[in-house]
Amino acid sequence: MYEILVPLDDPDRADKQIESILDMPLETETVRVTLLHVFTDNPEGASVGQIESVHEAQDLLTDAGVETNLIERSGDPSTEIVEAARDLDADLIALAGRSRSPTGKAVFGSTTQRVILEAERPVVVQSVSE
Repeated sequence: MYEILVPLDDPDRADKQIESILDMPLETETVRVTLLHVFTDNPEGASVGQIESVHEAQDLLTDAGVETNLIERSGDPSTEIVEAARDLDADLIALAGRSRSPTGKAVFGSTTQRVILEAERPVVVQSVSE
């Protein structure tokens, strides 16, 4: 089973992340996508299943015949993403980065940059305009 970890936060970026996965030349029956939401602050005690971006992503993947798994973590997003990938032994991490000005394109956002540098596995970054 080819395991893809998809950290989600913003619904607009989540759609782009899922679209990029569905555009990959993968056989859906041999792929599992784990959708991760990292809570940095959760005073209401929400769970991953209550996050809009996770629902939308799971629906898109299910409609395409891709097996999904939901996980949640709490803490620093980049640290938790890297640790979740390690715990799952993920084959790939699929992130969405914010589009930046020409000068800003030289440097990714801090979470994306840290995941790219710290992950011991391939990372795909889908650029998303905001």
